[in-house]
Amino acid sequence: MAKLMTMKNLICVILLLLLQITVRAQFLDSLQIQAGTNATIASKDYQPLWLVSNRFGVIEDRKSDFSSHFRITNSNRLGSPVSIYDDNDQGVYFSYGADIYNNNQFKDNIVQEAFIKARYKKLTFSGGRFKQIIGEVDPDLSSGSLGVSGNALPITKINLALEYTDVPFTNGWIQFKGLFSHGWMGEDQFMKHAFLHEKNIYFRIGKNKLKLYGGVQHYAVWGGSRPDYFATDRSLKGWLNVVTGIEINDGSVVDGSAPNRPGDQRGVIEVGAEWENDDVKFQVNNQTPFDSGQGIDIRNIDRLLSLNITNKVEDGIFKKFTFEFIHTTQSNDFYAIRYRESYYNNGIYRTGWEYNDRIVGTPLFTNRWRSSKYFDSIKPYDWSAPVQDSNGLDNIINNRIIGAHIGTLLALSENISSRTLITYTKNFGDNRLNGVFSPFKIQWYTMQEIGWTIPKTQFSLKAAVAYDFGDLSSNIGSMFSVQWQLRN
Repeated sequence: MAKLMTMKNLICVILLLLLQITVRAQFLDSLQIQAGTNATIASKDYQPLWLVSNRFGVIEDRKSDFSSHFRITNSNRLGSPVSIYDDNDQGVYFSYGADIYNNNQFKDNIVQEAFIKARYKKLTFSGGRFKQIIGEVDPDLSSGSLGVSGNALPITKINLALEYTDVPFTNGWIQFKGLFSHGWMGEDQFMKHAFLHEKNIYFRIGKNKLKLYGGVQHYAVWGGSRPDYFATDRSLKGWLNVVTGIEINDGSVVDGSAPNRPGDQRGVIEVGAEWENDDVKFQVNNQTPFDSGQGIDIRNIDRLLSLNITNKVEDGIFKKFTFEFIHTTQSNDFYAIRYRESYYNNGIYRTGWEYNDRIVGTPLFTNRWRSSKYFDSIKPYDWSAPVQDSNGLDNIINNRIIGAHIGTLLALSENISSRTLITYTKNFGDNRLNGVFSPFKIQWYTMQEIGWTIPKTQFSLKAAVAYDFGDLSSNIGSMFSVQWQLRN
């Protein structure tokens, strides 16, 4: 599923060297070692959606499988130790780790994480592969952020992130945060060895119970090439053109055509409000997607709207509740059809917003790889095949949906937890007429999960049952997980 890259191997070597240095220096206070396995089985030749999605790409989508892993992490402070980290702490904190999986009936070894991080106050530099969800959705219960959801294997990148920081002279009433990344998409793409550019900026108003926030996420896959197709601009100037988002020919524009923005660009506008006291936190959040500048328009009603409730009382049974409404059927229909957006698709970068067969954003959209489970007529593209064997704007074939999603997290006892996901979707395919989803397909996705931390041991167990039913599939599956905390 995931081919190991030279950079990943280099990161693993660095991590092993750092771990060796750490052991020799006896800085083992923060060392954590974990091993575990997930067993999955389904009634179909593939898994129900919530058993395989939003798990950072390590559960193989087949009838039955084992997904086993070994994870090791550590962190250290540079300089003299302090007892409590606060804003006056001038120390630099380093963390590093790796999480290696084996799945696909013991055939594939996957580096899900291999990272090094350095943090100073609210600024963090990260390099390698690491889990990351971008957006203000709930990480445990959401159906998935429209930006980066945690559905796909983490993309190798370097990342500079700033947590919320006071804007000077506002007495803490206005804060901002941001992120800036450069990544490598690898070979499992139509355009080989493309780069990834990510950035976002958010502002937040308020410092008491009520806070309002808003921000913009920007993503671009750029600089790719292949011998039987275009070779796009990979220079520093090309990178600056992507960062600024200007319209310019990056080498992919046919003579006589108007220049477009370089690469495969998209984004999310996000706004919301949160209110909290000592006992509870309420959050309302809205994400509006766009795949071109035309999507940044007040007439754009496509969105992922969320209500999140979090119980802050430690011994309460109820922990979290999420309700989400998703609507993406408009797709810029206030423009002529030739200009309408096809979310997550691109004409030149034909893979679209996908990495190693998994959609990077919401898994409620359906790519050819997942659709091939539902329709015999749909086949995934081989991105190493000749250029004529695939079409642009044709990999994410279901990106126009209306749906509702509910998630709950409960603490049934001190050691037993419960997570429930229920999702309804009405799937309209994409902008093309007479597709396999025409006129629409209704589908439900459900999952019930129970977790048990065994008292006085280093073991935890999870069992999940998922049932999908509707016009696309009727499929029941289960997952059983065992985790062993070797060192904590």
